[in-house]
Amino acid sequence: MKITFYGHACLGIKVNDVHILVDPFISGNPKASNVDVTTLKADYILLTHAHQDHILDAEAIAKRTNAVIVSNYEVATHYEKLGLEVHPMNHGGQWDFEFGNLKYVNAIHTSSFPDGSYGGQPGGFVIEGERKNIYIAGDTALTMDMKLIPMQTQLDLAILPIGDNFTMGVDDAILASDFIQCDKILGYHFDTFGYIEIDHEEAKRKFFDKDKDLMLLEIGESIEL
Repeated sequence: MKITFYGHACLGIKVNDVHILVDPFISGNPKASNVDVTTLKADYILLTHAHQDHILDAEAIAKRTNAVIVSNYEVATHYEKLGLEVHPMNHGGQWDFEFGNLKYVNAIHTSSFPDGSYGGQPGGFVIEGERKNIYIAGDTALTMDMKLIPMQTQLDLAILPIGDNFTMGVDDAILASDFIQCDKILGYHFDTFGYIEIDHEEAKRKFFDKDKDLMLLEIGESIEL
């Protein structure tokens, strides 16, 4: 499993020969100007919620690649009406895709489309695929619901927001890693704009002091699990 960070909360995940794109917000992110959105591969696009900084490039990429958009019922229905292929889900539900089992789990946040229309309830994803299990938290506060995840899935990596202000910050992300029983963390949703800028070295030190590993990738950088 290969995971590439495309800035903000956008990820590329390659499982065998299947390409998954998560929350594509690239063309509107000046920090991701080195990423050519027209060349990204996608068989599936996972959307955690409807905010613009998570869906901006989803429609264009799906039209170009014929990717299936996977999200909550309201978000999926929105894109289905645009003529795109979708797979709707809701909290607690799971489905066996070609890349593995995908479960839509709780997140505490808000969700609306750029025009203000209702975007359903936000969520995160747990992927069990290629003998590796990952948790993509989406935009969320620290929540006790995270404790449910390790009761069913032993995680190899958790991808957690750490920018604070709109989501949990570093300190709550450390608690979240306790809740999900995963000490290998990839941080995201930070530095894109002023409200969520963080001190990288301090964040890494705080995780290190708790015997945890926080990875902060450069945009375009990848890791292999």
